[in-house]
Amino acid sequence: MTQTVEQIIERLGGADQAASKLGVGTEALRKWRQARSIPSRHLAAILALTGLTLADMPGAVASPSPTQGAAMLEQNSPPDGATAALVLNDGTVFWGCGFGAHGAAALGEVCFSTGMTGYQETLTDPSFAGQIITFTFPHIGNTGVNGEDLEAAHIAASGLVVKQDITEPSSWRSMQNLQEWLVRERVPGIAGVDTRALTIRIRDGGAPNGVLSFPQDGRFDIPALTAQAKNWPGLEGMDLAKTVSCTQSYRWNETNWVWGVGVGKQTAPTKRVVAVDFGAKRNILRNLASAGCEVIVVPATATADDILAHNPDGVFLSNGPGDPAATGVYAVPAIQGVLASGKPVFGICLGHQLLGIALGGKTYKLGRGHRGANQPVQELATGKVEITSQNHGFAVDPASLPDGVVVTHRSLFDGSNEGLACAEKRCFSVQYHPEASPGPSDAHHLFTRFVEMMG
Repeated sequence: MTQTVEQIIERLGGADQAASKLGVGTEALRKWRQARSIPSRHLAAILALTGLTLADMPGAVASPSPTQGAAMLEQNSPPDGATAALVLNDGTVFWGCGFGAHGAAALGEVCFSTGMTGYQETLTDPSFAGQIITFTFPHIGNTGVNGEDLEAAHIAASGLVVKQDITEPSSWRSMQNLQEWLVRERVPGIAGVDTRALTIRIRDGGAPNGVLSFPQDGRFDIPALTAQAKNWPGLEGMDLAKTVSCTQSYRWNETNWVWGVGVGKQTAPTKRVVAVDFGAKRNILRNLASAGCEVIVVPATATADDILAHNPDGVFLSNGPGDPAATGVYAVPAIQGVLASGKPVFGICLGHQLLGIALGGKTYKLGRGHRGANQPVQELATGKVEITSQNHGFAVDPASLPDGVVVTHRSLFDGSNEGLACAEKRCFSVQYHPEASPGPSDAHHLFTRFVEMMG
């Protein structure tokens, strides 16, 4: 029978004895009680000291084996206090406490983000469509929600996973708490999960498909949820840009947020830029406007003729979700038509990947992706290192790029491609997000570079 954290601590002789035997502080035990789960790295010691099995443990449950955990994974009854479950496609179940919206189970690729700020921007980043986000930072909810930090009108992520219960907001900018916002947006979350164990699992084994269930009636059909996770096709081969793109063209004139003032307005642009919306973040558009651009946003499916009809000085290719090879079926011919016109082109994230394909390269899926606001990238020409904000699960294969296309940046985490340029075609792109939001502003200069390229 599943034991509560409190029961396990009592089996170990009380809080002081448990802390001593496990080599942890009593503050750690307090956090275990709050989260109603125990970090996986302590399970082996607890099993040896108490004679319990994995099936008796609260919180995260390991994959079933002939001798451990099978009974727990097969049952549909949650442990005491659990109201939600994250079920992975291999049958692993993470129990926890649900928050946000009840409703149909949320399907997606389970990933993790290492950003220490900006959960609101992260959740509304259209690039997170089709993904369940595990936040590695604990204080989710502490700044509440406000209308100025939205990167899109609605939450793009399928769901979120956190370690601790949602923190109450403590910010003068907060207009609503996270719980209320998630309910309104019909997005579920799960707290009390050992996010360290889940993150290590993703790091070492790649991002799995999963389903987050927070049912109103508290009933779980674990085999059915496992089947849902197994049957979800995954992001490879999936075109999601169409689902998050605008459906008709519009003009954007908001400039960057300024402390004490808020967002401004661009009233005297010097360049006209057409931004192709594959899932554009609002702060990218604000940075373009702040750099002196009149910004015209067009749908992801816009053709080269549609784009060039606006007589732009330059064309911007935005970030977005899904597999670039799938989106490229319709986007690449349009990009190639723009390149043939001689108009300068600047791409970010998915736009970088699509530009790489348009120039003759290929993309591939990363094992775990890069997501967070602390990603180190090196500019090869200068050796300069920038700390960047990133969110992507695919990358351009540098070996596939033809002569004349230069690799300009690389990740200092795994060596993958982070930028390219082609002087002949008057284009450049980066895999990371120079607008940040959230994250550092090390790469804001790229928007100025784009304006200078337009002459």
